[in-house]
Amino acid sequence: MQRRRESRKVVYLQHGIMDSSMGWVCNGVVGSPAFAAFDQGYDVFLGNLRGLVSREHVDKSISSRQYWHYSINEHGTEDIPAMLEKIHEVKVSELKSTHPLLEEESNRDQPYKLCAICHSLGGAGILMYIITRRIEEKPHRLSRLILLSPAGFHDDSNLMFTVVEYIFLLLAPILVPLVPGLYIPTRFFRMLLNKLARDFHNYPAVGGLVQTLMSYVVGGDSSNWIGVIGLPHYNMNDMPGVSLLVALHLAQMKRAKKFQMFDYGSAAANMEMYGSPEPLDLGEYYGLIDVPVDLVAGHKDKVIRPSMVRKHYKLMRDSGVEVSYNEFEYAHLDFTFSHHEELLAYVMSRSRLVEPARRRPFRENSVRLKKKE
Repeated sequence: MQRRRESRKVVYLQHGIMDSSMGWVCNGVVGSPAFAAFDQGYDVFLGNLRGLVSREHVDKSISSRQYWHYSINEHGTEDIPAMLEKIHEVKVSELKSTHPLLEEESNRDQPYKLCAICHSLGGAGILMYIITRRIEEKPHRLSRLILLSPAGFHDDSNLMFTVVEYIFLLLAPILVPLVPGLYIPTRFFRMLLNKLARDFHNYPAVGGLVQTLMSYVVGGDSSNWIGVIGLPHYNMNDMPGVSLLVALHLAQMKRAKKFQMFDYGSAAANMEMYGSPEPLDLGEYYGLIDVPVDLVAGHKDKVIRPSMVRKHYKLMRDSGVEVSYNEFEYAHLDFTFSHHEELLAYVMSRSRLVEPARRRPFRENSVRLKKKE
């Protein structure tokens, strides 16, 4: 995908769980959010969270257990900050070379506007990012957030998810040391899944049966689950995976009925990380969000129900955030995988970048965030 290096309008797209940046371009030039943003004159950046694509690491000798030892905390406080700081570095450098008068402008420290469009887990990650950056009194670079069915609140969910939550929380102390990540470890089994995905497309009756079973597993969500397995990143070389601690983190949120950071299991451990015996309740700090937020829910979404997106909306509205809410007749994966002109038009209309609101000072000294060693 080409870049608009001279553009001062920037879009950052962040995928959700078991997905990759391919989700934003999988419908081709006409029906993909990334290409739609490019056509509107934006410089487009696609983010990939750790655990996806080739699973490379700067430490070539890192063990599997060490590699997969991360929760949503690391997505929001390490992965997303690293990507947005890289975008900042790239854009400042490029704009200085293409705009000779940049040094004379008042906004020369950040001569561009950045809109983040995030789906599912990416939405939870970007909210954690902006809140923790405000707490640490660091710049967050963002001008607007568009969150498509964002994760964070999960207490209103189907029976299957509730059963999995209880079983997982019970068995987590045993499972996490033994199975650090949920992924297909060998090329042979990835090739087998890739072959099955092709067969599902070639034999519609079989594919329809598997689609129905998948839909029941996720509570009746009608997303094209079989079609997603056929995406380019689900191949024999690279296939998305997820840390078991990310799954545990989601289960903790569902049990607590809060959008909170990872619970390390004891008051002492939480005190060391947060300066509090309880993990940080991010919903309590929504008043720190100082950019406009557009929340979008799917009426047919059974993975993250509209009621949970409205919970984000109510907390933000009550905290004084400039926030909007809209709902479409979509299932969970339709926000990225399916081609919907109505959704693309809405997202592009909301992505107009505005001046950030005046920074509200943060003076709460009892909260401390510590990077995991």
